[in-house]
Amino acid sequence: MDEAVYQIPMHATTLAAMDDTTTSSTQVNSPLLNNLVNGVVDYKGRPVLRSTSGCWRSAYFIIGVEVAERFAYYGVSSNLIIYLTGPLAQSTATAAENVNTWSGTASLLPLVGAFIADAFIGRYLTIILASLIYIMALALLAFSTLLPSDCKNANGDSSCSSRIQVIMFFVSLYLVAFAQGGHKPCVQAFGADQFDADNPQELRAKSSFFNWWYFGLCGGSTVGIFVVSYIQENLSWGLGFGIPSIIMVFALIMFLTGTMSYRFREKTQERSALTRIGNVFVKAARNWRTSYSTVSPQEQACGTLSHQDPRKFRFLNKALVSHDESNEDETVCSIDDVEESKAVLRLIPIWVSCLAYATVLSQTSTLFTKQGATMDRSIGSIFEVPAASLQSFISLSVVILIPIYDTVLVPVTRTVTNISSGITMLQRIGTGIFISTVSMVVAAVVESKRLKTACEYGLVDDPSATIPMKIWWLLPQYLLAGGSEVFTIVGMQEFFYDQMPSDLKSVGLALYLSIMGIGSFLSSFLIVVVEKTTRRNGGDGWISDDLNRGRVDCFYYLLAGISAGSFV
Repeated sequence: MDEAVYQIPMHATTLAAMDDTTTSSTQVNSPLLNNLVNGVVDYKGRPVLRSTSGCWRSAYFIIGVEVAERFAYYGVSSNLIIYLTGPLAQSTATAAENVNTWSGTASLLPLVGAFIADAFIGRYLTIILASLIYIMALALLAFSTLLPSDCKNANGDSSCSSRIQVIMFFVSLYLVAFAQGGHKPCVQAFGADQFDADNPQELRAKSSFFNWWYFGLCGGSTVGIFVVSYIQENLSWGLGFGIPSIIMVFALIMFLTGTMSYRFREKTQERSALTRIGNVFVKAARNWRTSYSTVSPQEQACGTLSHQDPRKFRFLNKALVSHDESNEDETVCSIDDVEESKAVLRLIPIWVSCLAYATVLSQTSTLFTKQGATMDRSIGSIFEVPAASLQSFISLSVVILIPIYDTVLVPVTRTVTNISSGITMLQRIGTGIFISTVSMVVAAVVESKRLKTACEYGLVDDPSATIPMKIWWLLPQYLLAGGSEVFTIVGMQEFFYDQMPSDLKSVGLALYLSIMGIGSFLSSFLIVVVEKTTRRNGGDGWISDDLNRGRVDCFYYLLAGISAGSFV
């Protein structure tokens, strides 16, 4: 697929008219005028100077906010399956389905948040409102764990929960997802907005921004997983959910501190991109009976861009002609509006092909964690590693590989390909999908080893037993998952931001996040299908509450096959 998708022209900032008598002073004023950034203003609506606004001076604040937000989000999500199967006493399959459903919802809600931001209140205000909801939701989540439960097990620990506790927990949990939906796409798009795409230096810096953004994201999630999961399992679930709320308070303060250096998109009288694109589809649908011979003269009159194939999505060209030629007041869509709509449609094949990758990645927070919970997690005679903490090695591998990618791989490949980013965005995405396939094969091999060990020691029928196999056997599959993220996740972020119209950048990033959401739902659906299909005569299927009697390795091989198909 051609990556040179139609780029929407930028709207230049309208400068005040200059008196003809000042022509002689133009040479004096030109340095100041050249230092103005077109299309953006400061927080008071005034033109901004390149030397005092935006770029890295603003991006550092925004990356810091993302570090804190990811600390909070992964502080909740990484150990969620342990809380559901522990204090809330859910089965492994039910808990995995609930985690996948919640993760999927959290990844789809950015479409709502991005729409609200791009169409109505703007990214800056959306971030502030989402942060306030985030803080409240996390506080309620912590409070729900303090409510008394209805029963206890033989050891005196809570093993089930009251109805009000369950209701409050899940309401709070989905409030977190809603807040994240407004926060995540807008923060990243707002950060990328701080770089001027018309300036060569800032354009190159923007490509690096996506790398270092993900570096900060993974740094925050690494610390969050390590610290919060340990507190949750060894001290208190309430404290473990409460600390992320406090961190989000600091994130909001940090974001507000950078306000005076931010660049804000200049408001124009032009219709929003959502309206323009929607109008193209409506008019093309109304003209569905119009023949292409009628459309051709209009295509030639409007002209088509030299690098685009006018035959692709040609049905949208019907929006160029009037539905009722006798109605002189009826407006038709411009060629720019039509090409803008085609640019969005061109993203669909990439979006679909990345769904398998997201399905594979969903296992890192569910079945990978349950695997680790059955293995020997001890370090010495005192410390026991929380099973969820191994997820931090995904982020840790990203933190290590991003600087290598940005400072070594990109310059080396740039000399060969003459591409500023080293390799194309689609090549980067495909490389990550291939690595994720290898990750699933490795996970299946390790799981087969774990099952063999359980059989050898006679632990198959003892679900509470610790398999005499160190948890570090799982490390390769986590590290490979992290390596795949360096390529696919960052590549998708840059691709979907780059290919969307300028006033739909948040929606573009929300589309990338929706891939992860749909992938989580597909993972949940796949688990249900596999569980029912492989369970015979009331016995255990591939995914069993007692993993020692299941065949999760077969499930991993299935995912590897799906991922390989996606790569092809």
